[in-house]
Amino acid sequence: MACCVLQITGLIFGGVGMVGTLAATVMPQWRVSAYIDGNIVVFETIWEGLWMDCISQLGIRLQCKFYDSVLALPPPLEAFRALMCIAVILSIISFLMAIVGVKYTHKTKEDTQDISIFILAAGVAFLLTGILVLIPVSWTGGGIIHDFYDPKVPVPLKRELGAALYVGWVSAALLIAAGAMYCSF
Repeated sequence: MACCVLQITGLIFGGVGMVGTLAATVMPQWRVSAYIDGNIVVFETIWEGLWMDCISQLGIRLQCKFYDSVLALPPPLEAFRALMCIAVILSIISFLMAIVGVKYTHKTKEDTQDISIFILAAGVAFLLTGILVLIPVSWTGGGIIHDFYDPKVPVPLKRELGAALYVGWVSAALLIAAGAMYCSF
């Protein structure tokens, strides 16, 4: 019975982590404009994401623009895009493997070797997906924090951690937890 509960819990964690990974990938709030040093003018809020920049004016009007050229992007952003896209695809594959593994674990009791290999593969894939999400999210967060406290960076260019980073961290934690649950079988 505890085995079934762990498998279902791992499936739920993996599903939520998969949705969170997709959300973090498409959200434009990776880097958000910071209001510091007595700057009380909050007419515009700037969001920077993996795919687009957005400007919100007084919270009423939102203008988003996709990046014009892939070749003009900084290399870390290109790498973060690739890692997050791979993580989305791998999370979907992991989730589907976990569904099949859980489904056949409860249907067949005689050939448990093939099923346990399937569950283990889903667990390893979930762990790998969590690590793939954690790398760009943490790297971006570290860069934002470093630039925020760097006195050489002008105040208008300072950014804060955006909502997509928090979604990414939670998704990575859920994916790693799901992977650990499936690997423990």
